[in-house]
Amino acid sequence: MDIRTVTKDFAVAPQMRPEEMKTVADHGFVAVLCNRPDGEEDGQPTVAKMRDAAQAAGLAFHHIPVTGGEFPKGAIAAFQAVRRGTDGPVLAYCRTGTRSITLETLANPNGLTSSDRLKHAAAAGYDLTAMSEPLDSDC
Repeated sequence: MDIRTVTKDFAVAPQMRPEEMKTVADHGFVAVLCNRPDGEEDGQPTVAKMRDAAQAAGLAFHHIPVTGGEFPKGAIAAFQAVRRGTDGPVLAYCRTGTRSITLETLANPNGLTSSDRLKHAAAAGYDLTAMSEPLDSDC
């Protein structure tokens, strides 16, 4: 399992397996957020299986799927609501972690500057510098 810490209360990961949910809970996370639609890739566990495994491990589970490099305002708002409404660390995942870190960067639940958001993403191994101009216009 490749968990990449972004901040003390948020991390991202590539696709996980249901059997890893107990380990996620053991790492101190309280919620898992899936950003993949069902059926995106052969062999991908269904959202229902992931939700059941997360809940069995004592984790809250949220599903905010995004595809095709599109990040609708509704998905960004939902992501922000989950992040702000969760008391404890959240682990978000998608196929590679890029959609999840992008949603975190766009939602900006901690009210960080665009520069700080890009630095956090880079420290976690994600280069989002192509987003710097749109982020600056949001400020």
